[in-house]
Amino acid sequence: MRLIPLGGLGEIGLNMILVESGDDLIAVDCGLMFPDDELPGIDHVIPDFSYVLGKRGDFRAVVLTHGHEDHIGALPYLLREVHAPVYGTPLTLALAGERLREHGLLEEADLRPMRPRERLEIGAFTVEPIRVTHSIVDGMGLAIRTPAGTVVHTGDFKLDPSPLDGELADVARFAELGAEGVLVLCSDSTNVDRPGHTRSEVEVGHALAERFRGAPGRIIVATFASHIHRIQQVLDLTARHGRRAALLGMSMQKNVVIAAELGCLRVPPGVLLPLEDLTGLAPERQVILSTGSQGEPNSALALMAAREHKYVQVAPGDLVIISARVIPGHERTVG
Repeated sequence: MRLIPLGGLGEIGLNMILVESGDDLIAVDCGLMFPDDELPGIDHVIPDFSYVLGKRGDFRAVVLTHGHEDHIGALPYLLREVHAPVYGTPLTLALAGERLREHGLLEEADLRPMRPRERLEIGAFTVEPIRVTHSIVDGMGLAIRTPAGTVVHTGDFKLDPSPLDGELADVARFAELGAEGVLVLCSDSTNVDRPGHTRSEVEVGHALAERFRGAPGRIIVATFASHIHRIQQVLDLTARHGRRAALLGMSMQKNVVIAAELGCLRVPPGVLLPLEDLTGLAPERQVILSTGSQGEPNSALALMAAREHKYVQVAPGDLVIISARVIPGHERTVG
C-alpha cells in the first residue's frame, strides 16, 4: 500500500493524496492553489497528475472531503485526462459540478453522492465517510480500509461543539476506528499549530450581532463565498435589523443559489435585493455581502478598496467587516 501526496502537505492548497493498493488507485481530493505575488500571470496552480496519468487504467475514483476550492478546484483539469467516478456529499458535488460545468465537463462527469457511515466499495478499498465540522457544511473525513490496514483521512476540520446546522463531528466513530486499529492517520486542520481553541460559529454570530447593532450606516461584510453558515448569520442579522442585502462577487451569488436549493441555506423572505435596488435605500438599511476576504486582486472588496468598483464606492460612515481569518501566506495581499 502506498500513500502518494501530490500537494497539500505543509502548504495551503493543492490538496490531493493518492492511495494505492496493488492495481487499484484512488485520490482523496483534487484541489488547486491560488498564486501569490511571486507568480505573476498565473491564474491557478494545480497538482502534477503525472503519476495518475501513468496509471490511468488502475485509477478507480476521486473521493472529495468537502467543497473548498483548495480541495475540488483542480478536478476539471484531472477529468480532462482521465474518466473516473467522483464521490462527495450533496453540497460538495454541487460545487464541484459547477466548476465542471464552467469547463464544459459536467455532462460526461460521473458524480456519485455519499453519506456519513455509508460504506463505498471502490476496487480494493472500502471507503467510509465520517462527519466532521468545518467552515463549510457537508464536510467529511474518510476511513479507507486497504488490505494492509486502515487509513484515516480527517478531511479539513475544526472541532465546533455548536455548529449552526447541529451536525456535530462524529467523534465517536473516530474513537471506534482508533480502538479497532489504524495504520496511518492523515490529519488536516489549518490552524492546528496555534495554541488554544477556535471559537464556535455561534460565537462569531454574537460578535457580528454587536457590530450590526452599533453600525450607523451601510455594512459591507467580506467572507468566504463557501462559508454558508457565516452567510446564513449575516442574512439573519440583516433581516432582524430591518436591513436589506445584496451579493457581490460571482462565486458568492452562485454559492448562495446552490446552498439555498439544497436546503443548506435559508434566505429570509425579501431580504435579498439586486445591487441597483439596494443602493436606492438609505445607507442604514443596506448590507453588502462580498467576496475578497483574502485580498484576491480582482475581488469585489479589492476593487472597492482601490475605488475601482463599478457600482459601490466606500463612503464615510460605512462599516467594513472582514469576517474571515487570514489564510497563511495571504497576509500581504489582505493588508
